[in-house]
Amino acid sequence: MHPDVQSPALSSAEALRMFREFAQSTLLGHDAEFDSGAEPPLELYRPLHKLGLMNWWLPTEYGGAGLSLADSVDIVSELAYADAGSAFTLLISILGSSMVQLYGSPELKERYLTAMTREPGYASALGSERAAGSELINLTTTLTRRGDDVVLNGEKMFSTNSGFADYLVVFAKSAGAKGVASYHAVLVPRGTPGVEVVKRWDMVGLRSAGTYQVEFTDCAVPSANVLDGPGLKIIEVGLNSSRILIGAIALGVARRIRDLCLEYAIAKPLAGHKLIENAVFAGKIGQMEMQIEVMRNQCLAAARDYDEVMAMPDPAREFLQRGALRSALTAKMFCGQTGWQIATVGSEMFGGLGYTNDMPISKYLRDIRAVTIVEAGDDVLRELVFRRFVLPSDRRI
Repeated sequence: MHPDVQSPALSSAEALRMFREFAQSTLLGHDAEFDSGAEPPLELYRPLHKLGLMNWWLPTEYGGAGLSLADSVDIVSELAYADAGSAFTLLISILGSSMVQLYGSPELKERYLTAMTREPGYASALGSERAAGSELINLTTTLTRRGDDVVLNGEKMFSTNSGFADYLVVFAKSAGAKGVASYHAVLVPRGTPGVEVVKRWDMVGLRSAGTYQVEFTDCAVPSANVLDGPGLKIIEVGLNSSRILIGAIALGVARRIRDLCLEYAIAKPLAGHKLIENAVFAGKIGQMEMQIEVMRNQCLAAARDYDEVMAMPDPAREFLQRGALRSALTAKMFCGQTGWQIATVGSEMFGGLGYTNDMPISKYLRDIRAVTIVEAGDDVLRELVFRRFVLPSDRRI
């Protein structure tokens, strides 16, 4: 709810109920539309703004609902149960906004975070490049200081929401500089000259979301828009929250697959009985339920780790010391891999139909696959976990 309209704080249970009702009434049952590749259906999300629930994680001082990341796990699961692309669109602003909240100046926070609740607002973070990929140390987008401004030049490959975001958080390297301190995170407002959306990518899954290629040509913004801290560390911190919630996307889609399989089994005849009476089927669904339970618990554990740091006296400093949280990395990896296993088993239950577009399982397969790819693929995260948390402490990077 924006600052001009004050309302009593919602309990987490009440907020979850409202999200569930929104997902069921507005998103559920529109698989074909959401999978068509049409423009992101932003108008559908406006009711959340009227309820004071857009960007629900933003603190109340900026007009947000002030819900925790632990609260957000079940919220995202409910949204993803209805449509994973919509869930991705709505949650991914946390990546940009959390970095501004932690490392932006008081003026930046007041101006841009408050604006996200005054109107239905979106943020986008732009790191990935054609050559750099997930190795952001190889960034080629440059930052040059010119008087009281900084000027950006370069191209970013995959950035969700950037085609309609109110502001972009862009990662760049000081031209000609070396070392970790030469990397920066810069807030670029929507409509700034020198920003061009080159194209929207035709993605395999999450097709109701919008992921774009963006080019910067002599794009100048005030130096005050540079976030306070080393850029590579800032993005590590920001990715903690979004990675956990991306794991929750897999949780929501897995729940939908389980229920779709049950609906099918109730009506499907098999050897004079119904498929739901078959012991092999029952065992597979039981296995799914176990996996879903562990996925949720892992996401919640990681979210509580994040919330614990955010509750500290100086979370910005604490996060810079910790960087990527082990629980955030493992939650995303586990949920992505386990969700893919559930989707694979689920598709097999439909026989030949499971390999057609006549059944929605094909959409759920493609949607859930994104969890192991976006915000660093599993091979990148495995190496990061190894280097940060498995190697002896004197050999860690």
